[in-house]
Amino acid sequence: MSPFLEIFNLHKSFQTPTGPNLIVEGFSITINEGEFVSLIGHSGCGKSTVLSMVAGLIQPSLGGIVLANREVLEAGPDRGVVFQSPNLLPWLTAYENIMLGVNQVFSHARAADRRDIAMHYLQKVGLGDSANRKPDEMSSGMKQRVGIARAFAIRPKVLLLDEPFGMLDQLTRFELQDVLMKLCASDKKTAIMVTHDVDEAVLLSDRIAMMTNGPRAKLGQTVSVPFERPRNRIELMELPEYYTIRAQVIDFLEQHDRHRQTEAVPA
Repeated sequence: MSPFLEIFNLHKSFQTPTGPNLIVEGFSITINEGEFVSLIGHSGCGKSTVLSMVAGLIQPSLGGIVLANREVLEAGPDRGVVFQSPNLLPWLTAYENIMLGVNQVFSHARAADRRDIAMHYLQKVGLGDSANRKPDEMSSGMKQRVGIARAFAIRPKVLLLDEPFGMLDQLTRFELQDVLMKLCASDKKTAIMVTHDVDEAVLLSDRIAMMTNGPRAKLGQTVSVPFERPRNRIELMELPEYYTIRAQVIDFLEQHDRHRQTEAVPA
């Protein structure tokens, strides 16, 4: 079976006053359809840069990305993106914010069908009764639920999540992790998520891809999480394998943190 998403030899450099700064160097990974992969690593290692290249928001300096046998050259509705902040249009309701994308992607569908799509995902994220609320009437968690519903509603081939729960309190974070797990399972969605949270990565992922320190960051190791999804966090924490996987990721991060500290010490 050929990979659904292939990222190969990805490089990205940015120009600075002192010359080019190579942020990502030779990052490669293949992802199967329906697989959930988390990118984890220390700040500045290029996780969000990789995600932005997959989204088509920035162009690679070298290398390429192929999604469902088509090269990614620009942003498109086959990739749904959820950012840390949902950036909703404040003058529109939750329903209207979702309908912006739905109307664009499904412009040839009947109006009733487009409305059904938007309402379906609002209900899936627990906001069926809040469709007419505007962003200033919603909590941060509710806004991010709208952001998740908006990304799923365009029915993308792959979902890209850039620390989607990083600004939320722990209880809301747990609630939205459960929402995301159930949606990904029901839609059989392929997903890549950037996170700093080891427990979040183990809870949600089929594989965790660990990146080396930046600049010149690349894929260091991957670890498989062999538990069936969606998962129950309490049951997961009762499994000995959970702690083995968690320790692998933490050991990798701690090793690279020591390297980072060593490199920061002046000679």
